[in-house]
Amino acid sequence: MMKDSQLEQNKRERPMALWMKAAITGFVGGVFWSLLGYLAYFFHFTELSPNMLLLSWDIGDWKHGKTGNYIAIFLIGVLSIAVALLYYVLLRKQKSMWVGVGYGLVLWVLVFYVVNPMLPSLRPVTELERNTIITTICLYVLYGLFIGYSISFEAQENERQKQTPNTTGNE
Repeated sequence: MMKDSQLEQNKRERPMALWMKAAITGFVGGVFWSLLGYLAYFFHFTELSPNMLLLSWDIGDWKHGKTGNYIAIFLIGVLSIAVALLYYVLLRKQKSMWVGVGYGLVLWVLVFYVVNPMLPSLRPVTELERNTIITTICLYVLYGLFIGYSISFEAQENERQKQTPNTTGNE
């Protein structure tokens, strides 16, 4: 009986797959940075709130209030999973933080220039206030840095662990 409990204690958990860590990072990053965007909207640093994602749909007046913003923040988290997995597939082996910063800038350009026509509540960049442009660029850059650095760090750690032999003596 004692031998069985010792064996149980010596078992190691199988580590989470890197793509799953990337998906979790994407969701957490999307929720966190859109919450900060909502805070920036609350303090009038930007004229855009997260619920701009919902405003083009006829789903009720609740989309204009706090409920709409919180649901939009959750949806941004879900969309962010795809954004993080794209980074994982294309750029996870990059070691520079500037790649994440650039990724955030590319995302900002995609949202504000390419996706803009699909979001009628989002005015063209030329019609936005300067504070809104600067604040949203900063948020997207920090979001890209968060996603990029987190995923690249995990990928490097994963590679390092594969190359380093186990010296704990448990196996």
